[in-house]
Amino acid sequence: MARTLITSAIPYINGIKHLGNLVGSQLPADLYARYCRGRGHEVMFLCATDEHGTPAELAATKAGKPVAEFCAEMHGIQAEIARGFRLSFDHFGRSSSPQNHALTQHFAGRLAEAGMIGEVSEKQVYSITDGRYLPDRYIEGTCPNCGYDSARGDQCENCTKQLDPTDLLNPRSAISGSTDLEVRETKHLYLRQSQMRDRLNGWIDEKSDWPVLTTSIAKKWLNDGDGLQDRGITRDLDWGVPVKNGTQDWPGMEGKVFYVWFDAPIEYIACAGEWAEANGKTDADWQRWWRTDMGAEDVNYVQFMGKDNVPFHTLSFPATIMGANFDGKEPWKLVDYIKSFNYLNYDGGQFSTSKGRGVFMDQALSILPSDYWRWWLLSHVPESSDSEFTWENFQVSVNKDLADVLGNFVSRITKFCRSKFGEEVPAGGSYGEREQKLIADLTTRVRAYEGHMDAIDIGKAARELRAIWVLGNEYLQSAAPWVTFKTDPEAAAASVRLSLNLIRLYAVLSAPFIPDATDSLLAAVQSDDRSWPTDIAEALAALPAGHAFTTPEVLFSKITDEQREDWQQRFSGVRD
Repeated sequence: MARTLITSAIPYINGIKHLGNLVGSQLPADLYARYCRGRGHEVMFLCATDEHGTPAELAATKAGKPVAEFCAEMHGIQAEIARGFRLSFDHFGRSSSPQNHALTQHFAGRLAEAGMIGEVSEKQVYSITDGRYLPDRYIEGTCPNCGYDSARGDQCENCTKQLDPTDLLNPRSAISGSTDLEVRETKHLYLRQSQMRDRLNGWIDEKSDWPVLTTSIAKKWLNDGDGLQDRGITRDLDWGVPVKNGTQDWPGMEGKVFYVWFDAPIEYIACAGEWAEANGKTDADWQRWWRTDMGAEDVNYVQFMGKDNVPFHTLSFPATIMGANFDGKEPWKLVDYIKSFNYLNYDGGQFSTSKGRGVFMDQALSILPSDYWRWWLLSHVPESSDSEFTWENFQVSVNKDLADVLGNFVSRITKFCRSKFGEEVPAGGSYGEREQKLIADLTTRVRAYEGHMDAIDIGKAARELRAIWVLGNEYLQSAAPWVTFKTDPEAAAASVRLSLNLIRLYAVLSAPFIPDATDSLLAAVQSDDRSWPTDIAEALAALPAGHAFTTPEVLFSKITDEQREDWQQRFSGVRD
């Protein structure tokens, strides 16, 4: 049995995420996890909330709550919304967990032992008005690279350039808006990742199957300008993982915490420890996914993320893992494949959590069930370039793909069978050339679909799945059992029997994209057989003559022009 470890970029705790966040990591990761499970893989699918750093403190302050209380509340909200979108995490953890605190401090100790951490005196912005240092995201200003006037002190979200707060032009406090700032000296720990430049270069060169988007961003950070730079891994904050060297205090680092981008990726590993504790498992049970000396050598580890997260996952996190194994005693699992995505834009602009622009996940579920959103997002996933959500396109895609193709097929065949043969699979008749051609065409399409899913070519997989649905409609139109029933009822029975079996086949194949519809279809044909179709002819005989079924309610309702216009106005891109 193949073993697949899947992690999705962990979302910030500072608010409910929008559809752009969803399609940029969690949803494609869920698609792949469901597909791998369907193919019989043993899967560990992990995600968590990213709870440290300035976004959490700022959001808690805005909400008027202690940061720990705010994070606990938001974790519950994000977990519930994830369930609403049917995200099938094996565990949805928290970066503030005791497991992540301990593991982050452990990694820091190992890196220090390896000589990969240095103490650096640096200049940092201090706000006289706020009476505190302002690390990374507490400072906003103009990006020196692209001129974007709302760049943050750690990274410009417009051009993705990694920044230091002192790089910003016209800086201001994100807390008070004050420009009464001065630069003071403070000490911090730096990860000497520049020591790993050649090793990282060689490692990435080995990943010839990675998406161009992933490798091009990684290579840019490695080789452009002065190349890979050492990076500060501590901050002057109250909320976060306290700086320790393993379990020991770190002299001179009292009152400081680890930088959120140091501890957040480590939560992928710690999350497995949380899973083990929550499910009565042992350390060995989670370490077999993460330690190659404990069984992880045969694990295929796949990460999903937006392109802005690529530098940290291709450079800083691997440098941390490699560095911790400096003596060969801690062989942690490195990622095998990184699937990165471009941005999904919203109706002529950008989604933005901080600015409240776009459709947010809770709002989406208040309008329509999750399958509508899952199908549109996954079939328009921004793999090769940025894509854009528009209400017009959403309406057309839902109506044509889900209602007219899949839903229409299921409705036509179940209602016709009920009217002529009753609610059971009819006997009689045999398959002829038309049926054999359909089986051959389906075999070709299903194998292509599997190939695209194996390669995580999501857009191609969605188009192939839709083509598989179309084959059923074309067959039904050609066989026309409502016509042949009048002169050759046995031939009509054979066509209906094959078509009813197509419903179960469609349910199994569609499960990664639209899991609720899969459940509805299997319930309608009264089957719990979710076995993957290795032989299409056999799969189309799974429901024998006499097998009972029920005629389902409308699988997908069409979106009307009135609904579209209402939603377009109600969700104009601004969230209160």
